[in-house]
Amino acid sequence: MVIDVKFSPDGRKVVSSSADETVRIWDVMSGKQIKILKGHSHWVNCVDTIRLWDVISGKEIMKIEVNCSTMWCMTFSPDGKTIASGSRYDMIRIWDVNSGKEIKKLVGHSSDVRSVQFSPDGQMLVSSSDDRTIILWNMETGEILKQFIGHTSAVRRAKFSPNGKFIVSCSSDHTIRIWDIESREQLMELNKHTDVVKDATYFPDGQTIVSCSRDFSIRLWDIRSKCEIQNITELSHWLQCLHISPDVFLQALILKRILQKWQKEKFFFCLTKIQFISNCECEN
Repeated sequence: MVIDVKFSPDGRKVVSSSADETVRIWDVMSGKQIKILKGHSHWVNCVDTIRLWDVISGKEIMKIEVNCSTMWCMTFSPDGKTIASGSRYDMIRIWDVNSGKEIKKLVGHSSDVRSVQFSPDGQMLVSSSDDRTIILWNMETGEILKQFIGHTSAVRRAKFSPNGKFIVSCSSDHTIRIWDIESREQLMELNKHTDVVKDATYFPDGQTIVSCSRDFSIRLWDIRSKCEIQNITELSHWLQCLHISPDVFLQALILKRILQKWQKEKFFFCLTKIQFISNCECEN
């Protein structure tokens, strides 16, 4: 099972992490695997280490011992100098990339932390949790700036808008919600999914959101009209995550090893399928 995927800054490569204990780098146009990074001893999102790799050589350049049973999420700061990680038992940790040392702990959630993301300017961090809350953190002090409450079940993801003024969240309660950071108010609720919403993210225009769910659908939303503008509802497998490439191609990870990409304007299957080789089966 492939856990997560991200585009490279130039949009020409995709990196994937998997339950087969590997990280793999793929060429987007050909769909071919470029490199495989081995070293983890469990699912690459459910281990007690963070590893930094040299992409050119494929060699591990740093190993950080996290000392927790399960790490659910991790992200770099915009300047690449720090890492935020979220794990079981309500823990968020901030790490220095150069030294590999923990800088601070962020304490505020009361259950597993499912997602973490830095604001575009790197001054804030947003986190989501199984405790049904979203927390906005001051990265300089480590203090809680604001807490967003409204979801009635675990919040799977929370992400900033491109301008850093809003947050989109998705939840096991089947909803997507948009929050105003300044007022802390919920601006809208999008509720056409019929099962757990696994991911939701903004397009670079800041006016369009795409979401995926365990209801086997992808939905595209216009924020100004608060309407769904397109959907695919007959997928053979439900989706785990979404990421927008720099050239505005949408890629969505389909569990059971298939990665396919959609073009926003026509929302059709395009270019290439990347086949992930793994013995792992689809799990929650």
